[in-house]
Amino acid sequence: MMKISEMQAKDIVNLENGKRLGYITDIDINLETGEIKALIITSSNKMISLFNKEVEIVIPWRNIYKIGDDVILVYVRENNV
Repeated sequence: MMKISEMQAKDIVNLENGKRLGYITDIDINLETGEIKALIITSSNKMISLFNKEVEIVIPWRNIYKIGDDVILVYVRENNV
């Protein structure tokens, strides 16, 4: 079992290009089943939107490849980030 706080401390790395995407800022949970639907991260490249907010990236659970001791490996197409 893993605590959410432990997951938030892990780097998120994209397998498509090896880039570090950031850290988990939120988790989307199905309240009926208790399953995690997606991880929500804040982009580490400090991109700014029109409203001066950092860009959030939603990574569906099916795109999580592996959760390791220090890193979470995900697959996100570069044009979706």
